[in-house]
Amino acid sequence: MNLVTPDAGLLFWMVVIFGLVFFLLAKFGFPIITDMVDKRSARIAQSLKDADEIEARMAAWKVEQAQLLEKARREQAAILREATETKSKIVADAQAQARAEADKILSEAKVQIAAEKESALRDVRREVALLGVQVAEKVLRHELSDEGNQRAFIDGLVDEASKAQMHS
Repeated sequence: MNLVTPDAGLLFWMVVIFGLVFFLLAKFGFPIITDMVDKRSARIAQSLKDADEIEARMAAWKVEQAQLLEKARREQAAILREATETKSKIVADAQAQARAEADKILSEAKVQIAAEKESALRDVRREVALLGVQVAEKVLRHELSDEGNQRAFIDGLVDEASKAQMHS
């Protein structure tokens, strides 16, 4: 028996066994294998289709996310602008109120100062009048300490009173 060139009987049985195995595989194995390959191909195709759909959704979500971010930025800018305007208004109102309060306090102080000045002037006038009366009293006591000076003073007053009545 030569291993390189097989015998006719061996060749026959090899062909018969190969045919039998091929028939069994064709009858039972190949449909299962082709069915599995078809299912795998369908599953791969479905996965590719799903991946394409997911990719499309992701692209749409990215666009939507960009739109939402832009909207949020615009709203943020509007809120910041509104807050700045409100702050400016509050500061301006507070400054105006402070100025008004300061003007009111200043005018009240001026009125109070004028009243105190007038009161002080009255007090000074009263003191000056009292001092004048006291000085006049002392001068008159000194001048009228003797009886002759008293008569001359009374005569002078009577003359002045009579002249004042004539002119009236």
